[in-house]
Amino acid sequence: MPQLVATLDRSLAIIAGLLAVTLLGVVTAGIVSRAMNAPFVWTDEISGYLMVWLACFGWMIATRRGSHIRIQNFQNRLPAPAWLVLERAFQLAMMALGAIIAWKSLHLIEVNADVEAVTLPVPTALLYVPLLPAGILTFAQAFAELLRPRASTDVTGAELL
Repeated sequence: MPQLVATLDRSLAIIAGLLAVTLLGVVTAGIVSRAMNAPFVWTDEISGYLMVWLACFGWMIATRRGSHIRIQNFQNRLPAPAWLVLERAFQLAMMALGAIIAWKSLHLIEVNADVEAVTLPVPTALLYVPLLPAGILTFAQAFAELLRPRASTDVTGAELL
C-alpha cells in the first residue's frame, strides 16, 4: 500500500508539472501570435481549462501533503484532548466537503457533456472533470487521517492522547 500511495503522489506531481509547462507554452503561443497580429483564438480557452486542471492537481497535492492553508494558532493552544476533538471535527468537515464536491461534479459533468466549448471541439464538461478525483481524494485523505492512530505528539508539537 505505501508503494501505491508513493506512486499516486509522484503521478500527481508529474501531471501537475506537465500541466504547468503546457499552460506556459499555450500562454506564450497566445502572446507571440498576438504580437504578430495573427492571434490564435483558442489560446485563452485552453489556458482557462489548463488553469482549472492545474488548480485541482495542486489542490490534490496539497491535500496529500497536508499543506492546505489552515490557521492552527487557536487549535495549537488547546489541551491535547480538545486539540484532538477539533482535529477530528476538521477531518469530518473535510470528508463532507470532498463528498459534496465529488457528488456535485458528477452533475456538472453530466449537464455540460453536450455543451461544446466556444473555440475548441471539446465539451465544457472537461472543466469539471478534475473536481471528481479532487473531491474523492479529499474525502479519502480526511478519512485516512481520521483513522490514523496518533503518536504521543503531533507534528504541531501538541501533546495528544
